Amino acid sequence: MSSNWPVDPDGEEGSEGMRKFDMRIIADKVDEEADFPMDRDEFVAEYGDYPIRINYETVVPMSEIFEYVEPAEFETLVDMHKAVGAAMRAGGFWKYHPQGKNPEKKPA
Repeated sequence: MSSNWPVDPDGEEGSEGMRKFDMRIIADKVDEEADFPMDRDEFVAEYGDYPIRINYETVVPMSEIFEYVEPAEFETLVDMHKAVGAAMRAGGFWKYHPQGKNPEKKPA
């Protein structure tokens, strides 16, 4: 594990003892009432170095996921979730996705 992370991705401050992964960790960084509409680039400037555990073997900085996120602003938390989910699929971060055009394809 890299010692360059601002927090231990498997510790209580990171993934809460490995109970929370990817989208959940990102969602915990925002306040649905106070943070929207949200500017993507400002969010990445603040949390981009934060470690996101994708699965049991992969941890990436949040900024790496957000390289694939469109649009540049989110009106609601739901909009942000949809954009991050699309980015996770576009960037090949998820190894399995049971639905879609080709459910047999491992990198979603």
